[in-house]
Amino acid sequence: MEEKELKELRTHIGMLFQGSALFDSKTVENNVMFPLDMFTKMTPAEKLKRVNEVLDRVNLKDTNKKFPSEISGGMKKRVALARAIVLNPRYLFCDEPNSGLDPQTSLVIDKLIKEVTLEFNMTTVINTHDMNTVMESGDHIVYMYQGIKQWEGSNKEIIFSKDEKLNSFIFASDFLSKAKEMSMMEANEQARIKNLPKF
Repeated sequence: MEEKELKELRTHIGMLFQGSALFDSKTVENNVMFPLDMFTKMTPAEKLKRVNEVLDRVNLKDTNKKFPSEISGGMKKRVALARAIVLNPRYLFCDEPNSGLDPQTSLVIDKLIKEVTLEFNMTTVINTHDMNTVMESGDHIVYMYQGIKQWEGSNKEIIFSKDEKLNSFIFASDFLSKAKEMSMMEANEQARIKNLPKF
């Protein structure tokens, strides 16, 4: 692939790294602007306008001049997400987007990723061990075991999977195992009621 083609391809891909991968020496504004500097010929005013749009979208208005050391872990993730979508990519790749975050912040990040995926009409691929992310955000799920695809399906089908390796990974705790049993019982009961004769 020619350098020009490779550069064009990169403009269609956004990446949200596990550790956010922000430049410590750059402000929030300059971190988000970095892909625009690399891949576009936009004017400084146009770049700033776009940066402000995506920062506003991830609820980080008025944080432009802050440095990564001055913001929380959750805010860093949102800056990284803003940077990942600033070029309006067709594909967004997320590597463990909730790594190191508390449960409430993780939910915020999950919700944001889901929203921007729909709004920007992107295909988003998430690599994660976070089961909440899998169940809430996973339209299409692939479970990998030792580098090989072990199971594939939807977040609805995963509850009813009989794959032992998948179940031992996802439903390892007593709590989740019981939650699976309850979900299956509820689904079976709904199916039974649906099949009752109507008088």
